[in-house]
Amino acid sequence: MAVNVLKDKCKGCTKCVKNCPFSAITMEGKLAVIGAGCTGCGQCVEVCPFGAIEKTEEEKKEKDLSAYHGVWVFAEQRDGKLMQVAVELLGEGRKLANAVGCELCAVLCGDGVDELADELFEYGADKVYYANAPELKQYTTDAYTKVIYEAITVYKPEIVLLGATHIGRDLGPCLAVKCDTGLTADCTKLEINPETKGIMQTRPAFGGNLMATIVCPNHRPQMSTVRPGVMEKAEKIPGRRGELVKLDVAFAAGDIRTKVLEVVKSAKEMVSLTDADVIIAGGMGLGKPEGFEVLQKLADRFGGTVAASRAAVDAGWIDHAYQVGQTGTTVKPKIYFACGISGAIQHVAGMQNSGLIVAINTNENAPIFDIADIGIVGDLYKVIPAILEELDKVPEK
Repeated sequence: MAVNVLKDKCKGCTKCVKNCPFSAITMEGKLAVIGAGCTGCGQCVEVCPFGAIEKTEEEKKEKDLSAYHGVWVFAEQRDGKLMQVAVELLGEGRKLANAVGCELCAVLCGDGVDELADELFEYGADKVYYANAPELKQYTTDAYTKVIYEAITVYKPEIVLLGATHIGRDLGPCLAVKCDTGLTADCTKLEINPETKGIMQTRPAFGGNLMATIVCPNHRPQMSTVRPGVMEKAEKIPGRRGELVKLDVAFAAGDIRTKVLEVVKSAKEMVSLTDADVIIAGGMGLGKPEGFEVLQKLADRFGGTVAASRAAVDAGWIDHAYQVGQTGTTVKPKIYFACGISGAIQHVAGMQNSGLIVAINTNENAPIFDIADIGIVGDLYKVIPAILEELDKVPEK
């Protein structure tokens, strides 16, 4: 709904100005003028003593949905290296493209990263839309949004997928607003409705207590961000080729409102939970931060890494970079040890797809045992040393 001032009836009494809860009405001479801040609440209509303001139906121009074709994947890269989430999205994008019956395309932005286009073809992209410019070397919201939005406007993809990374979570909403479409964030499952050919996007809702499936029937493109580590990676086919489409890139003064002066990388050890084959995770059941030293010994023996539940992170026992769960990292290692972790649904959402889940907990009724392949009821400070002792008996290959 919108509101409209009838010029022949307005007397300039200013009652609408004084009663507007959003300060969206101003006076030009003796005429009330509705500004951009108007929400259509109708308060001004009710207080106007002269009937000079009326509610009107906004005319909305419907999009021609038939003009949109193709599945696009944002090929996130950093320092010229393709992020693994892009490979995962290409794997999932291929399934969606096959179900819809359309092309799988990748969108690549950067400066002199031509070799990544060849890599994207090998991972299954039929087309790569490539924006190459010095302004795109480092990610900035304005530059990437402008380039990709203009490409979407010209080529009209039906589905756009981004990784739920720091970059994807910034870029996705900006694109959705400019495209006048919706965005479903942190999806864990994507499917195509066989009847409508629209995408069904599933994500945790209400604190992870239920899963919601969201559709976008009236707008295009349909946009989703997907957590790293959730989808199966695309299979690489060496030598595979596709069509390279070079995008026109031009920036005017003021298009990019921020400038990257320096990139300072953390001096601490980098955590790569998504690439780890073995993860040894600890929760509040550790009882103390020193418990992670015990877990580290087991992780070193397996060549894996430690991780943590949100409770352990909130307690200040370990950095947030190690957090697994709905508000942390989603992982899918070959082996996942859950040590002193009760198994709250928010944590389970981030590790339930692991190959083998081993749970160690003193509480035999802990929910974690419901999803564990191997459950050990006992004190982890006794169980882990016993496991290490047995592993030491196994000759190294």
